[in-house]
Amino acid sequence: MTFENAAEAAEYIGQKTSLRPRVAIVLGSGLGAFADELDEAVAIPYEEIPHFVRSTVEGHAGRLVIGKCGDVPLVVQQGRFHFYEGYSMEQVMFPARVFGRMRIGTVILTNAAGSLKAGMRPGDLMLIADHINMMGVNPLRGPNDERFGPRFPDMTQVYDRELQRAIDEEAHNIARERLETGKEKALTDFLHRGTYCALSGPTYETPAEIRLFRALGADAVGMSTVPEAIAAHHQGLRVAGISCITNFAAGMTDDVIHHGEVMEVGARVSEVFKELLRRVVKRI
Repeated sequence: MTFENAAEAAEYIGQKTSLRPRVAIVLGSGLGAFADELDEAVAIPYEEIPHFVRSTVEGHAGRLVIGKCGDVPLVVQQGRFHFYEGYSMEQVMFPARVFGRMRIGTVILTNAAGSLKAGMRPGDLMLIADHINMMGVNPLRGPNDERFGPRFPDMTQVYDRELQRAIDEEAHNIARERLETGKEKALTDFLHRGTYCALSGPTYETPAEIRLFRALGADAVGMSTVPEAIAAHHQGLRVAGISCITNFAAGMTDDVIHHGEVMEVGARVSEVFKELLRRVVKRI
């Protein structure tokens, strides 16, 4: 996908609304409800946007929603494209390229993930501090267009520390308020911080693979997010990542992992997840 392709898609989206968002949010499996509550919302199916492909996975609505959260205009990707669906890395990261052409300054990436830590349980959230790319390919492979970013981008700090601090603080506020009213467990059981390991999928990992990833320093595993994070960071966008822990990874328990569990846990944590996003967005 070329710079001109991204510019064309951005122009098409801009014609659909008078809002000019500066924040983008990508919603992962089971987390799409946030987009349904935006004010002044305009929804654009992916198939109508030039050069976008379709999301084929359950729990991904497959549309771009532009609206307001409070007074803040947002663009929300309600469902994403995955490498395992058969799309190229260029197609997977294309929305992030388009966000750059829309002059978005900040991207919040969310996903459903499996936990590699006994103390990080389904229903918890993990703030992504760093990632390990085990997808087998770098999304920036191939000719580089300097209008997107440099040939060799530094990856020391992909996930913006200021945004991490804001998410930490707002999670702490939510936990304190809920603890005071008897509605929520302590902060240490609510938001964790860790390293996300991205795999190509679509199979879930084997127990042996999980043991390897734990040895490498991974705290959670999933099949997304890293290509978008790299593409956004390449363009100079501020990036934050939040994983919704939906299951323990293979071998951590005797349970069989299935997508229905991912959807179920996503729905269960929907309210606190939406509240965290609303608070963070207002601070950006």
